[in-house]
Amino acid sequence: MHHAADILLTLFIVFVAAQIGSEIAQRLKLPGVVGEIAAGCVVGPSLLGWITPDQVATGTPLDVLSEIGVVLLLFSVGLETRLEDLKKVGKVAFLVGVLGVLVPFGMGGLWAHGSGFDWSRSLFIAAAFVATSAGITARVLQELGALQRIESKVILGAAVIDDILAMLLLGVVVSLQGGEGIDVVHLLAVLAGAIGFIAVIGVGGARVMRWNSSWLDKPLSPHSALAIVLALCLGLAYISTLFGLAAIIGAFLAGMMASETRQQHTLEKQMQPLLALLTPFFFVITGSKIDLHQLANAEAGIMLLVVTLIAIVSKLIGGFLGSLSLGSRSATVVGFGMVPRGEVGVVIASLGLAAGVFTDRIYAIIVAMSLLTAMVTPPVLAWLLRRTTGSAGKAA
Repeated sequence: MHHAADILLTLFIVFVAAQIGSEIAQRLKLPGVVGEIAAGCVVGPSLLGWITPDQVATGTPLDVLSEIGVVLLLFSVGLETRLEDLKKVGKVAFLVGVLGVLVPFGMGGLWAHGSGFDWSRSLFIAAAFVATSAGITARVLQELGALQRIESKVILGAAVIDDILAMLLLGVVVSLQGGEGIDVVHLLAVLAGAIGFIAVIGVGGARVMRWNSSWLDKPLSPHSALAIVLALCLGLAYISTLFGLAAIIGAFLAGMMASETRQQHTLEKQMQPLLALLTPFFFVITGSKIDLHQLANAEAGIMLLVVTLIAIVSKLIGGFLGSLSLGSRSATVVGFGMVPRGEVGVVIASLGLAAGVFTDRIYAIIVAMSLLTAMVTPPVLAWLLRRTTGSAGKAA
């Protein structure tokens, strides 16, 4: 009972901190997600210490709630995204996804090698610069009611490409650490499986839902449609992990399938209470994972500044060049929308620490960079979206 009481107290602290942080941020004309991440830094080990690293370790109640929160967030984003809309920006999204991986990987690797790491370790560090955190950008776009803009659709489409390529790069650098060489056949099989999964579920599933969704109303419960699509969301989130993809990709695809049903608007309304309860956990926990004590000297601070600038500039360049056909203003929006690393960078940093590739300081710097990009992006992205109006900002 005592353990259960402690968990409830921690949940209370995280949830209240999220609400306070979000309220303060919005009063300062910033997206609420910024306040939630900042609240995590305050209640985490860096300041108050109310949330300890052990409490947010993999498999803990907070970690599970955090994962469920971001899965539901991407599901709700998928609910507002139609397959036909993504098809219209497919070429641009592909270019953004590819360049948004290659440019950060190259710049991150060159910086790491120039800092004294051998090439195998440098490439592992470079992998932490690559993957975009779709959850953070999606939350900002959703808060601003901007999910129907063409830039938003490019960002979401590119995030799927980004995740596939990041998964392959991570597989390569992990193989290099073990000295086993690169198994090209295995990597191609993984790539084919991931692409096949996305194609079958994203395209085939959406068409099935479009043709016949009346079966969602057959159960008698007024929430039967929601229950069924949530089961679909959780199932696809799990299956996507079997293909080496992030769980949020499966959740996003499930949302896209549900967006093709005639119950779409009802589902969107019914999702709001769930999102209000669970998504704040993801952002507060993300913020709580930074430990400023590892960065409490000038050398580490300067290194963090350099790494963060490389992370921001490299993604901005890749996203900008890939979407330049939309015009420079929209391309800038897309570039900044791809900047957040968030929990993806944290995961890669954890793998590097466990493999002995990273020192505690490098681990702390990579984690801090991931979270700083997550905090810097929302206000800049919100400002850019408000400035970018007219035909370039409308949905295609």
